[in-house]
Amino acid sequence: MKEMMSYDLMETIRNTNEWMGASARAMASYPVWGLVPHPMFKALSAWGRVTERSFARMVIKPDWGIRSVPAQDGRDHVISEETVLDRPFCTLVHFKAQGRPAMKRRVLVVAPMSGHYATLTRSTVASLIPDCEVYVTDWKNARDIPVSAGKFDIEDYTLYLVDFLRALGPDINVVAICQPAPLALAATAILAEDEPEAQPRALVLIGGPVDPDAAATEVTDFGRRVTMGQLEQLVIQRVGFKYPGVGRMVYPGLMQLASFISMNLDKHTDAFQSKIIAEAKGEGSERDKHNVFYDEYLAVMDMTAEFYLSTVERIFKKVEIGRNCFTVAGRAVDIGRITTTAVYTVEGENDDISAPGQCIAALRLCTGLPESKKASHLEPGAGHYGIFAGSSWRNHIRPKLLQFFDEQAAPKPAATPIRAV
Repeated sequence: MKEMMSYDLMETIRNTNEWMGASARAMASYPVWGLVPHPMFKALSAWGRVTERSFARMVIKPDWGIRSVPAQDGRDHVISEETVLDRPFCTLVHFKAQGRPAMKRRVLVVAPMSGHYATLTRSTVASLIPDCEVYVTDWKNARDIPVSAGKFDIEDYTLYLVDFLRALGPDINVVAICQPAPLALAATAILAEDEPEAQPRALVLIGGPVDPDAAATEVTDFGRRVTMGQLEQLVIQRVGFKYPGVGRMVYPGLMQLASFISMNLDKHTDAFQSKIIAEAKGEGSERDKHNVFYDEYLAVMDMTAEFYLSTVERIFKKVEIGRNCFTVAGRAVDIGRITTTAVYTVEGENDDISAPGQCIAALRLCTGLPESKKASHLEPGAGHYGIFAGSSWRNHIRPKLLQFFDEQAAPKPAATPIRAV
């Protein structure tokens, strides 16, 4: 009950701030204040608008917002979201371009489950749709999943990926962004051992903690400093009475958001102060840079307690993937079993979450893969988000990946027969 009351207290605080923002906006916007031309009313109205919107976004799942895509026939084709597989904790979604012939390149984007919704990869997905058939793992908010659906930890996550890869077939190219990189590697290894012909064609790992010990960051240092008992006491709560997942043990999204903001508090404070000033001057707009960014950034989701705790313990503390001693359902997973899937790693030079060295460690683990099927790229000047969104992704990384996919799909030249002398 204690954890449930804490969860509901956070939701009450959020709800109260949203109400205060709405009240301030409404009160300061009455026409009668035009008779008292004081800047205080404009400032109060601006503060109310920004506050109401910000706290409301925290419990709203963002829309993908991908409406259409230009094609080679010169027309814009409407995009529809089709469910390929629906599981209790995730939906496998296909972004289908209506009226466009199926593209030869097929890509599965494995979105991270690290506090934000899969829509965090929106720009990545949108940039791939013109050239590929794109599928995405759309992870569900743990607060909305009844306790009767059971547990969900990193082993379950890995098995979900195995099921998705089986369903999509061996011609799929996988792009795992950040958190799922080591688990996507493990899922590929499981398929390589159980069904070698079902291994995906290519596996791209972008900024993921395959071997956190390879390069220390604030994230890895935190994982070492805090014991599992401390972590469980500090951040784990039960979902409150408002949601279908009432009673489920989770790492709440609101608590994660507080952690995200505290890492760059000065930057976020300046951003909100600037936004309030712009609104007070009448210079704000519905889809300006601030709203576009924070509508996504503030939208957070709960993670199951077992998923978060097992990630910290097994990926960061014990480094099970990095040491190639990961197990799923009691069986050892050997990364060296991967024999045909080409592996490409992408890292950002200025990545302070998954520093250079953590992701490229995957190539060292792929002992059964020839060097011709291994590749890596270090993007100069790019931070963590820059390697899957923004200009670095658009102009440098994305073209390299498309070329990599095409190289793996190209038929191998037939060997020239040796003539007897």
